[in-house]
Amino acid sequence: MSNFKHFTLTERHFIEHALNESQSFKAIGRALSKDCTSVSKEIKNHLIFKRTGCLGKAFNNCLLKYTCTHSNLCSKETCSQKYCRNCEFCLKVCHDYQKESCPNFSNPPYACNGCSRRIRCNLEKTFYSASYAQKEYELFRHESRSGISITEGELTFMDNFVSPLLRKGQSIHHICTNNSDVIMCSEKTIYNYIDSGLFDACNIDLPRKVRFRPRKKSTVLFKVDKKCRVGRTYDDFLSYMLENPDTSVVEMDSVEGVKGGKVLLTIHFTLNQLMLAFIRETNTSRSVTNVFNLLFEDIGPEAFKELFPVILTDYTEEKTIPKSFGFRYYC
Repeated sequence: MSNFKHFTLTERHFIEHALNESQSFKAIGRALSKDCTSVSKEIKNHLIFKRTGCLGKAFNNCLLKYTCTHSNLCSKETCSQKYCRNCEFCLKVCHDYQKESCPNFSNPPYACNGCSRRIRCNLEKTFYSASYAQKEYELFRHESRSGISITEGELTFMDNFVSPLLRKGQSIHHICTNNSDVIMCSEKTIYNYIDSGLFDACNIDLPRKVRFRPRKKSTVLFKVDKKCRVGRTYDDFLSYMLENPDTSVVEMDSVEGVKGGKVLLTIHFTLNQLMLAFIRETNTSRSVTNVFNLLFEDIGPEAFKELFPVILTDYTEEKTIPKSFGFRYYC
């Protein structure tokens, strides 16, 4: 067995070629000197899902497509199909729609690369591509080595636990010592989270720290979740807009003046050509989240979902928005 745990681009090309020839995981593992379980995980972790039809048939993964008698559900004047079972747009508006998935998705090889029925299948398909797998692997590797290894839920729990105690006058050392079974991190980590603006409590709530001379700041930037960009890249945005071209897009950006000073958060509604600007005291992800929390409380959940279907912004650490808001966010 190879001592290297990660697959290389050459090995991924071999896997793709072997899947096209319908080789088993054990045969691929023997050729690469890898365990067959590693090959299985590699394929399942980097699958591409495509909604494409076949020769003479549009994409349709409805369970009732062979008995469907609906017509013109999509109300498109340019639609030339007599029945909705031949139209891929009617699936989004049909109330009788029932999803049908290929049974081979739950069995090896999990991909349609070497499937002999692919040219006649109009269901959703999965493929393994070496170039796509390498690109996704490099993105995960970069994200795992940057930011902080903590989820949004864990950060919220720690914030709700630590911040009230700090405001009561307790020190971080006292909190960590008395609650070592709850706080599973070091005191230095708590200081870093507070200094990065990830907690409601700030440095002014630490009486001893405000008396110390400011130290040289590290160049390491912190964010809420190291996997925040998974499914949120610009390529994902283009794919979503290709499937939903009528969706309105809201653009977000930060306008920074003096370094370390107040920052503007701009929200531009491209459809109505309306721009909102919010003043933030610090350029942190916490301040951006607070703006959206304020909007959510003021206008309500229904109006919030209608106003912010898709948000597009550039990728910077302070614009790391939690997924709990429910809108589609791309950076």
